[in-house]
Amino acid sequence: MNTKYLIQAAVIAAVYAAVTVLLAPISYGPIQVRVSEALTVMPYFTPAAIPGLFIGCLAANMLSPMGVVDLVCGSLASLVAAWTSYKLRKRQLLVPAPPVIINGVVIGAMIYYVYGVPAPLIVCMGWVAAGQVAACYLLGYPFLCYMKKHKRIFE
Repeated sequence: MNTKYLIQAAVIAAVYAAVTVLLAPISYGPIQVRVSEALTVMPYFTPAAIPGLFIGCLAANMLSPMGVVDLVCGSLASLVAAWTSYKLRKRQLLVPAPPVIINGVVIGAMIYYVYGVPAPLIVCMGWVAAGQVAACYLLGYPFLCYMKKHKRIFE
């Protein structure tokens, strides 16, 4: 780990947390689109995004009305998704997929089992996955393509 790695991780964490909190009405709850999840494509460019996304999610989830379960489960889901996205970086189109799948399953199950949302489990998972598709593919993938053209900031 060097200074550049730490700065990259810190900036990603800060931006993720700030965007999540700034857009709190749509960032928290059973039906959500976390615009900050567009940043989940950052592991394509740097492994520093893995701890950056985890810490950013952890910080944002400290303010979540969903409580300590979201703090733990949501943040760990983001960590696993970021690591998996990093592992898929050679397949650019798949980089946004882990946050969609992992958060859809984990957060959807959390909403169903812990918070008792009166909808079938598969519907809860689908709600979360749909929000993740919006953030990760509709916002995140174009962001990845744009950043790929300007990647010298990561050198």
